[in-house]
Amino acid sequence: MHGTYGSNRAEELHPGGYSMGGYSSDIVVDENYTIKVPSKLNVAAAAPLLCAGITCFSPFKNFGVTKGMKVGIAGLGGLGHMGVKIAAAMGAEVTVFTRQESKRATALEMGATNVVVTGDADQLKSAAQSCDFIYNSISAPHDIVMYLNLLKNRGTMCVVGAPPDPFTTLRSGTLLGRGLNLQGSLIGGIRQTQEMIDFCAEHDILCEIELIPAEAGAVDVAWDRTLKADVKYRFVIDTAATMVCGEAKE
Repeated sequence: MHGTYGSNRAEELHPGGYSMGGYSSDIVVDENYTIKVPSKLNVAAAAPLLCAGITCFSPFKNFGVTKGMKVGIAGLGGLGHMGVKIAAAMGAEVTVFTRQESKRATALEMGATNVVVTGDADQLKSAAQSCDFIYNSISAPHDIVMYLNLLKNRGTMCVVGAPPDPFTTLRSGTLLGRGLNLQGSLIGGIRQTQEMIDFCAEHDILCEIELIPAEAGAVDVAWDRTLKADVKYRFVIDTAATMVCGEAKE
């Protein structure tokens, strides 16, 4: 198995360097591992679906999210905003849990039915034990028990964010008493990714992106903004402008 980015094992197949993924001028891929993107989809806005899109579509499908189910989305960022769109398209009643009241209007526009500001104790109390499934996309340190308390008995939380600190507040009794399920998920397989792309094309779902030129200055600014969580909701680098007839510009 060879990584598509930063893998020195590429030397075995392509002498002379590391694999560079999407930054490559060319790449050879086994046809069994390619995805057909419907022509109706904007390529730039569809590109992050291959990460953010499948990262929510896969656990939704595996859990069986369907019409009428109550799904919570914890965090409205790059992953969370796709979770809202896809869960809503599946017919779920979507509640977004966010720290920022300013995100309410955006969440509702994307398909959420409800928005709960987690810093408001009354809103949290009203939302207690209300969700069949919670998609936890939060990558910053947070109190996971607070979100588990929002699940119905025998509900499931899927963690896809990667906080730097461990969940030190979680005790086994939190799960045992009400039969709660805590799981993790990481992207998805090729078949499910193709299913996701086709689903998004059918429902006119795309990522919210900012398209930036493939120039050092622009990329540096985008990186700094990413560190500050100042992006709505994915940066996409326009590499087409750097290529002429398949050859990279000098």
